[in-house]
Amino acid sequence: MAHCCSDNEHDPLAKSVEEARAAILASSPALTDTEVLHLSAALGRVLAEDICAPQPVPAWPNSAMDGYALRSSDGEAPRKLIGHCFAGHPFTGVVGPGECVRIMTGAVLPEGADSVLIQELAEIQDKTILPQQHPAPGANIRQAGEDLQPGVAALHAGTLLRPAQLALIASLGMAEVKVFRRLRVAFFSTGDELRALGSTLEAGQIYDSNRYALQGMLQRLGCEVLDLGRILDDPEHLQNTLQQAADMADLVISTGGVSVGDADYIAELLGRIGSINFWKMNMKPGRPLAFGQLGEATFFGLPGNPVSTMVTFYQFVQPCILKRMGKSTPWTPAVLKIPLAHPLKKKPGRTDFQRGVLISGENGLQVAGVGQQASHIMSGLAHADCLIILAAEADAAPAGSLVDVQLLEGLV
Repeated sequence: MAHCCSDNEHDPLAKSVEEARAAILASSPALTDTEVLHLSAALGRVLAEDICAPQPVPAWPNSAMDGYALRSSDGEAPRKLIGHCFAGHPFTGVVGPGECVRIMTGAVLPEGADSVLIQELAEIQDKTILPQQHPAPGANIRQAGEDLQPGVAALHAGTLLRPAQLALIASLGMAEVKVFRRLRVAFFSTGDELRALGSTLEAGQIYDSNRYALQGMLQRLGCEVLDLGRILDDPEHLQNTLQQAADMADLVISTGGVSVGDADYIAELLGRIGSINFWKMNMKPGRPLAFGQLGEATFFGLPGNPVSTMVTFYQFVQPCILKRMGKSTPWTPAVLKIPLAHPLKKKPGRTDFQRGVLISGENGLQVAGVGQQASHIMSGLAHADCLIILAAEADAAPAGSLVDVQLLEGLV
């Protein structure tokens, strides 16, 4: 078996984060199956076709402010108030020379008017309005089609539907949308040491926390989640579970059992029903990673340490899921440049994903490390709101230096 490098030693055979992610995405085909949903059920789904505006948005010129609709060519001359118009209740007459109509935000612009004088610039004397400035043509008016022209694509296939996208579709009067079906993801954790929540731990035993992290991350991505539970370190049981998962899911995730000491054994087992690559990753936390195919399903074997499980999920599994569920690029999390509030320690050799918190103060937005950074310290990640990415070649990060940051809320 090949020599395993220490945590701080560079392994020339280890894959970089970028290399591994590129290989994973290249082997992650998007779904093609679709379904039609009511708009109220489409949150978090991915559009399967372009949505074009069937009519102009807005459909009619309307007022952007509360004020008075009038003819700009009359200048600052007094205007006779001849009526009112409200949103949903248009004025049916025509605004002539020397006339105006009281108008509220969103109301259709009356015929004859080409400007809206805001109410703060109007002096009222009985039923006469005295403009306090010369109204400009088109002032405070939302023109028809200003947002969208008929036939123009409002949203493209591959768009992830969030509240703003749902509101846009609703503004077009569309009650249903065609979306890609949910990605089915089966997952389980491995290890004789794992125990159910609420049970009493004996020496060497731990609670099975990874499944709850995976379930939460998968639910936030909108997947159809299939929890297969805790699997003992038994070859026959494990193979049966893998086969069951591959038969029911588009993507299978296991945690634990992919360390260098176990890799040869696991590789032989999984090779019977699939094609699996075991990679040593040039990253911390999350050194071991397995990726490949189990039948028609994509497979990920993630490390067992809880922080490693979540960090590798964010960097590799989530981009794969986003691509497979039909979302258009980007699939990888955005990286921001933010100055460090305090220095961070690091030894050269591996890309380091340290847990951090954002700080907003007199010096603007900064980022700081959170507590201990070992891969088994879950409390640090639980209190973090971002990951601080320190390059493999870096040996330290002084206070004030710009570092790469991924927001955890932007991940899942």
